[in-house]
Amino acid sequence: MTALDGMRILDMTQYEAGTSCTQALAWMGADVVKIEAPGIGDPGRWTAGRDDYFWNWNANKRSVAINLRKPEGRQLLLDLLPRFDVFIENYGPGVIDRLDIGYETLKAVHPSIIYAQLKGFGLSGPYSGYLAYDMSAQAAAGTFSVTGQSDGPPTLPGVTIGDSGTGVQLGMAVLAAYVQKLRTGQGQHIEISMQEALTYYMRTRIAHAGDWGRNVVPRTGSQVGAAPSGLYPCKPGGPNDWAFILAVTAPHIDRFYLAIERPDLVTDERFSRDEVRIQNSDLLHEEIAKWTRERTKHEVMKILGDAGVPCSGTLDTVDLFNDPHLNERGFVHSLDHPTAGEVRLLGFAPRMSGSEVPIGPPPDLGEHTDSVLSEELGLDAARLKSLHEAGAIA
Repeated sequence: MTALDGMRILDMTQYEAGTSCTQALAWMGADVVKIEAPGIGDPGRWTAGRDDYFWNWNANKRSVAINLRKPEGRQLLLDLLPRFDVFIENYGPGVIDRLDIGYETLKAVHPSIIYAQLKGFGLSGPYSGYLAYDMSAQAAAGTFSVTGQSDGPPTLPGVTIGDSGTGVQLGMAVLAAYVQKLRTGQGQHIEISMQEALTYYMRTRIAHAGDWGRNVVPRTGSQVGAAPSGLYPCKPGGPNDWAFILAVTAPHIDRFYLAIERPDLVTDERFSRDEVRIQNSDLLHEEIAKWTRERTKHEVMKILGDAGVPCSGTLDTVDLFNDPHLNERGFVHSLDHPTAGEVRLLGFAPRMSGSEVPIGPPPDLGEHTDSVLSEELGLDAARLKSLHEAGAIA
């Protein structure tokens, strides 16, 4: 059996923040049934006019298309609810209230339901009515303020941790609630704010330079401390032909000098101690760059990695899919796409020796409507036909 075999989730999430949560749970074995509006479904299905985004966040789920604005459709959701352990939603402020499917309403139908809500700013407070996407949540959580060059403007980080970083935290809370439910038989209400979740990823920067919230943490670009730590150009000089080196201990630095065949730097008084390396960081940086410019980022990574110096080439999004390490570990998966042919998806990082779920494609909109309603509620063909004709399902 898989780790979450038997755990059943009604998934009313869209875009990325909620869908990342439910996909992670599906990849650990939960049965995730995605409730979508007929005709449109999750708006993430066609972000930028393509379905790549949807494929990356909705694998291993089933889709049921129910029109919750129809009384018959809403009743179907209430009828399904007692057969599931968890209900998860991340709609904008007020949507769930207008549909009258809030926690108290669903708890009255299914007292032990685990009801999880993901919002930009939570359910209370001055910002609770504000709409939020990943980027605005990141700005509100401080990530812009610590990203970018010291003399440049605040910068949007390149990763969508506002969405998926919050989603994974919600997944952890849902798992904790599920364990508690197995022990006590009781469900509960879970709320998570994207703004608050993102501050979890700010803690190290705040700890190093924030002085308990009294100082504004500065932007430092890609420089961490003094050279030889830092970002260095490599050949042939493309936009991502860079290597990042993080040599922070004395053994790291000595190994580094020997690896680049510059033993003279070990005893050079300008670079021998932390305090003088800080003063002469620009000079040392240029000495190192002379060496990295003669090598590719992959060569730099291998030489320094083999020498025991923390380092990585700046892998771009094509490099990731072709990376020999990730491919040897089976992290890159191939799936059949209905129009694009064979496509590749990156996998899920947790590896569990007692639970393995093969990555499968996401569902078509409403692909499992009839089968789920038939299996779960015992609806026959005639009843399903009448619901289709009434516009309650699709």
